[in-house]
Amino acid sequence: MGIMQCELCDREMESLTAHHLVPRQSTKRRKEEPSQTIDICSACHQQIHVLFDNKVLAKELNTAEKLKNEPRMQKFLSWVKKQDPGKRVRVNR
Repeated sequence: MGIMQCELCDREMESLTAHHLVPRQSTKRRKEEPSQTIDICSACHQQIHVLFDNKVLAKELNTAEKLKNEPRMQKFLSWVKKQDPGKRVRVNR
C-alpha cells in the first residue's frame, strides 16, 4: 500500500481511515447513499468524533475544508503535525 498522506494533518502515514463527511447514521436514516469520504489518520479521525457529534458533522463540518478551518480542529492539527507518524497519538476526550 505504501505511504499515504492524511487529508487533514498532511502527515505521511502507513495506513489511513475513511471518514464519512456526512455521518453514515444521517444518510442511513434517510436511506441515502453513504456520503463522500476523506482519507485521514486515526488520530485526526478520533479527534473529530471526540469534539463533534454527528449532527454537527452532518450540518456544519461536512467538507475537509470546514473541518480544517474549525478552530478546535486547527489547534489539534497544528499540534499533531509535529508528532511522529510512527507513534500512536493519544487523543484527549
